Amino acid sequence: MKAVIQRVKRTTLSVDGRLISEIPFGLAVYLGIKAGDERSLCAQMAGKISRLRIFEDDNGKMNLSVADVGGEVLLISQFTLYGDCSHGNRPGFTLAERPERANELYMSVAEQLRSLGITVRTGVFGADMKIEQFNDGPVTIIYEI
Repeated sequence: MKAVIQRVKRTTLSVDGRLISEIPFGLAVYLGIKAGDERSLCAQMAGKISRLRIFEDDNGKMNLSVADVGGEVLLISQFTLYGDCSHGNRPGFTLAERPERANELYMSVAEQLRSLGITVRTGVFGADMKIEQFNDGPVTIIYEI
């Protein structure tokens, strides 16, 4: 399981020109599920996302989590995080989990975050999503378990 975690201001996600989700500020999290990932990783991933201290405190130090600042999470399924382009220029996706299982684990991470008191918005699994994102910092963290 791999996440690209970005600190953001207003971020929106649309499908077919229709607004699906938006957050005023917080984290845009692109989540990839690797073939063979276990459900137990969902709680670990959610815990890391919720506790990651990448928001500034009163002294300008990155010392606060999304929960500390009252931010929200826009969780976006992203199988291309497991794209393998080591053999040529066209990526292969054999490392990514099958869509049915990947969606199940993606939704489990969302539920785990909600159980930690985080407001979570989601995309539409498997859809052609358009994301408008206003990065803050920019701050981008890659986390893999």
